Amino acid sequence: MNDLVELIKIFKGDLGKKEKLRIGLLFALPHHLISRLVYLITRLRGPFVQPMIRWFIRKFDVDMSDATYENIKAYKTFNEFFTRDLKSGTRPVVAGKNMLASPVDGIVSEAGKIEQGHIFQAKGHHYTTVELLGGDQTMAGFFKNGRFATIYLAPNNYHRLHMPLDAQLKKMIHVPGRLFSVAPWTVRSIPRIFARNERVICLFATGAGPLAMVMIGAINVAAIETVWSGLVTPPKGKKVTDHDYSHTTKRYSKGEEMGRFNMGSTVILLTAGNVEWLSKVRANQSVKMGELIGHFPVPKKPAQSTNS
Repeated sequence: MNDLVELIKIFKGDLGKKEKLRIGLLFALPHHLISRLVYLITRLRGPFVQPMIRWFIRKFDVDMSDATYENIKAYKTFNEFFTRDLKSGTRPVVAGKNMLASPVDGIVSEAGKIEQGHIFQAKGHHYTTVELLGGDQTMAGFFKNGRFATIYLAPNNYHRLHMPLDAQLKKMIHVPGRLFSVAPWTVRSIPRIFARNERVICLFATGAGPLAMVMIGAINVAAIETVWSGLVTPPKGKKVTDHDYSHTTKRYSKGEEMGRFNMGSTVILLTAGNVEWLSKVRANQSVKMGELIGHFPVPKKPAQSTNS
């Protein structure tokens, strides 16, 4: 019923017939069933795997020159190819304790300030930090007057996620939801899409204060993994699940792998207000994993006493 109400609102908006048809079909699709089928297909072995990979490389202009294994015969399943690792040194990670590294290769969808608890999605669309974080009011409070950066991973991108700063894991939340496509056209058209889709929220303590990485699920995103828990979804479940790591010592260094998308999607970074994004971190700009995207002031050390 909620989807029907939302769809009616969208159709009342200023959209063309073609776009309305595409959105209507997207709402009607069995998102999770399709994604589970993709999960199975991309893990099958057989003579069809190499032709599938070749087609994908041609279709999406995938650059294999920075992959650890350039020869596609090294990949026994399509998922092995899609989550391929990179050659050492191809993504140098920016040094400096007060410098944030991009967690992924991708295109910035939007970035800026979190204003009165709202995050800008696209023209005419906002959603709240509380919605995005699965209703966790306490966590949302950490990012009051903070910053956000939404980065879209296209099909031809590298699909592993890495730490933007040295950090300690505090919490992980899995929020079930729909699996709308997160391609640019749907982000422009479907209100609150990132707060509606299934997602995995990872909260860290860092030198810049609290930092959250929100991994957004989408149609054909057959699985989301983290290095500390393995496969988070599927199965999707029907309830929000909260994993508390505050009493553990799960520490990760800047640039270290923290998770991956099995098929493409979007990651949203949330930071405290002391972080400033670089001017290049704006809509439609490409970023590479490890490159400098922001910085924050280093706390001054107390002056040493000169008394003997």
